Amino acid sequence: MVLPMPILCTAAWNDLPACIKNLSMDNLQFARATAFKELHQRSGIFVMPNPWDAGSAKMLASLGFEALATTSAGLAFSLGKPDGEAAVLRQETLNNAGAIVAATHLPVAADLENGFGDEPAVCAETILLAAKEGLAGGSIEDATGRPHDPIYSFELSVERVKAAVQAAKSLAIPFTLTARAENLIYGRIDLADIIRRLQAYAAAGADVLFAPGLKTREEIITVVKAVSPKPLSVVMGLNNASFSLRELEDAGVKRVSLGSSLARAAYSAFFKSAEEIKQKGSFDFANGIMSYAAINDLFRK
Repeated sequence: MVLPMPILCTAAWNDLPACIKNLSMDNLQFARATAFKELHQRSGIFVMPNPWDAGSAKMLASLGFEALATTSAGLAFSLGKPDGEAAVLRQETLNNAGAIVAATHLPVAADLENGFGDEPAVCAETILLAAKEGLAGGSIEDATGRPHDPIYSFELSVERVKAAVQAAKSLAIPFTLTARAENLIYGRIDLADIIRRLQAYAAAGADVLFAPGLKTREEIITVVKAVSPKPLSVVMGLNNASFSLRELEDAGVKRVSLGSSLARAAYSAFFKSAEEIKQKGSFDFANGIMSYAAINDLFRK
């Protein structure tokens, strides 16, 4: 993938819509990728919420968030499929990511699961295909998608990250690669192995490290120190851990994502509303919801 030298917009990133018409698609992707990279390099913490379609992406952009990330679970649920079991095809993920990229002016990173294949070469190919969708970054995890053998061996996991890094660095945009250690998601409570994996992924060239499932402040601080100076991303809304942004920033966290929590919140409200109609024959769920006009106007902008 070869892109021309970028002509960057001089407006502040939050004012990008004012000058977006002056950028080609290639230059726009470069600008988004550069802005996303800079979010990880500046001081302070930032939140990167997870839309599951173009509509939810537009809603989040309207609230002033600076970047978005896709959610594999949110996409799977929208397709009527389970998450984490290799049920969603790579092309379905890429199509969804492309729709979210096109929906707003914000940089978008994709949850690319395990790269959609065991072999390192497949991970590399997935990164290149993701970049073609206009993404500013993406993540590769060390989960296999096989319940009986959920985590790749250490050696293979590192080789997969190395291949993904090599692919990302071959691009003409500053693609931000996140490497994920999934032990905690699958009940493997071994912080030492998580740190060993994250440090190896950092040494392999990953830009951001991520171990979803960290629950205590002490665990977070330990991992932050272990991977420093690389930034650590954490997820909120995944388990019973609940910290304020200030607490996470004080612990050294750079980035916060929300995983499937916003999608689950939306589906929960939908399910409870339909449940009320079926079980009670009432329609109280409609009291206080966003009006048709408000949502329609938001999507018109």
